[in-house]
Amino acid sequence: MKFLKIVALLFCFITGKATAQTVNIPFELTNYNNISIETVLNKKDTVKLMFHLAASSVTLTEEALQKINSIKFERTDSVNSWGGSGNTSRFSKSNELQIGSLVWEKTPIWENKNSGQNTSGKFGLDLFKGKIISIDFEKKIISISEELPKNIEKYQKLNIDYKDDMMFVAANCEVGGASIANKFLIHSGYAGSILFDDQFSNANKLSDRLKITSEKQLKDSYGNVLKTKKAILPTFALSNFNLKNIPVGFFDGAMGRQKMSVLGGDILKRFNIVIDAKREFIYLKPNKLKNAAYLDV
Repeated sequence: MKFLKIVALLFCFITGKATAQTVNIPFELTNYNNISIETVLNKKDTVKLMFHLAASSVTLTEEALQKINSIKFERTDSVNSWGGSGNTSRFSKSNELQIGSLVWEKTPIWENKNSGQNTSGKFGLDLFKGKIISIDFEKKIISISEELPKNIEKYQKLNIDYKDDMMFVAANCEVGGASIANKFLIHSGYAGSILFDDQFSNANKLSDRLKITSEKQLKDSYGNVLKTKKAILPTFALSNFNLKNIPVGFFDGAMGRQKMSVLGGDILKRFNIVIDAKREFIYLKPNKLKNAAYLDV
């Protein structure tokens, strides 16, 4: 009898592992390179949220909250954003969030001012802790699973520097004929291609050594306005992938505000992406968008 119980337990374990489920979530790739996903809040409100690879919490915009009735706020917190500090945000402690067949109970939600265009807020990697995330920009499907895809050998494997819930990768930039290494935050919420940090911009005199094309303004999710210069980077080398004549942005002379360089959606969409469960590696495979025109943002 004891032997039969052990066999039964082993069978259950093996069967459970063999039938580990993969959950597929459809998304829309917006005209601003954002990943937009339909979600349901508290079984009442259907909202489109942006999947943001540089975010952790779930947030909703002030504008969207004017039409949402199922959220109750308990307090107001002070928060920082990538564009500045001294921001405030209302906080709702416990909500139900449904994305496809997945449901999260007791989900905290914060309020902010902005999200990706045509979305009502955002969510990040925290919802898929301990899971492998695959993003297929050709099929417009995000897959959540416990095992790497069977065709993972067709992808290029890169190391991730994961800290404070953010993922960084190393890349090389051609500036004035020299190849200069830098780390970049993987930031699917940024519509553009590359945004350089202030230290890199000033140390390498990007304003003088790159071809300037325009000047623009950016707003972060709390409404902080930042002025940016646009330029052309001759080569951006991400592992074995060399991207040519990339439109990039930087803040000329704004030392200390932009503390990290950003790898945005206009480059990320050119690859099908797999992120491992421990956030140690990212796998990239060029897709049919690899030669698409760059967005002017």
